[in-house]
Amino acid sequence: MIDPAMEKLYNNRANVPDHPRHLAEWAEKSAAWEAEARVETDLPYGDSPAETLDLFLADADAAPVHMYIHGGYWQANSRKSSSFVARPLVAAGAHVAVVDYGLCPDVTIDEIGRQCRSALAWLHRNVARHGGDPGRITVSGHSCGGQLVGMAMATDWPAFGVGLPRDLVKGGVSVSGLFDLAPLVNTSINDKVGMDDEAARRNSPLFMEPATDAPLALFWGGDETAAFEEQSKNFARAWGEKGVPVTCRAVPGTDHFSVLGGMDDAAHPATRAILHQLGLG
Repeated sequence: MIDPAMEKLYNNRANVPDHPRHLAEWAEKSAAWEAEARVETDLPYGDSPAETLDLFLADADAAPVHMYIHGGYWQANSRKSSSFVARPLVAAGAHVAVVDYGLCPDVTIDEIGRQCRSALAWLHRNVARHGGDPGRITVSGHSCGGQLVGMAMATDWPAFGVGLPRDLVKGGVSVSGLFDLAPLVNTSINDKVGMDDEAARRNSPLFMEPATDAPLALFWGGDETAAFEEQSKNFARAWGEKGVPVTCRAVPGTDHFSVLGGMDDAAHPATRAILHQLGLG
């Protein structure tokens, strides 16, 4: 049964009627960037066709490495319409992996979390052969990608894969992230995701223990519904109390889509935070 109050708070496409314009702009900017970038495309990090990434290469040796996870409520979008976020990071000297993952309902939300962990593990094991530094990996994501950032920073990496360091992830940035998934269970968003209460709890970083004391930066659009501010502030409070250095702020004058669209500019607050975590700004 749909909860009208939660539907209003979390249905971003309904709340931003001109969202198709934003999605088209992301795709256009990403295609233009890929055409001029030095990039290794369609690198497999797992066994399924969806488990692929594009690695954008900086003109630097032993470059720090960043992984970006796209949003779309675990059921939409792809790396090909998201790679524009890599432009200022590569220009500053970082390698950037933009990842795809399986989408609901073809896979479960649990499987999406596993795939994104696998992508980070693949980068640690393989990025040196592409000129990257496996000791300097950070991660960011938008919307459900922010939830996946939290999952990554709660991962016991030595338990996940042999030889992986506990501090594999050196920093995380979330833009309009989701950290308590319970409010989504009774919304139309869950029609394809198929979470029950247990799955929502199991995939909510808010209730997880951080596996690292790496810095975490949380952003949301100043014009989004109050739910997104609450999600980030609650997560910041919970993990801050557990010793994680957390910063948390709104990006004024932006909605759930335009807050991401500005990230091809090095001056964007979230981009600045990524560059700082990479040691590049």
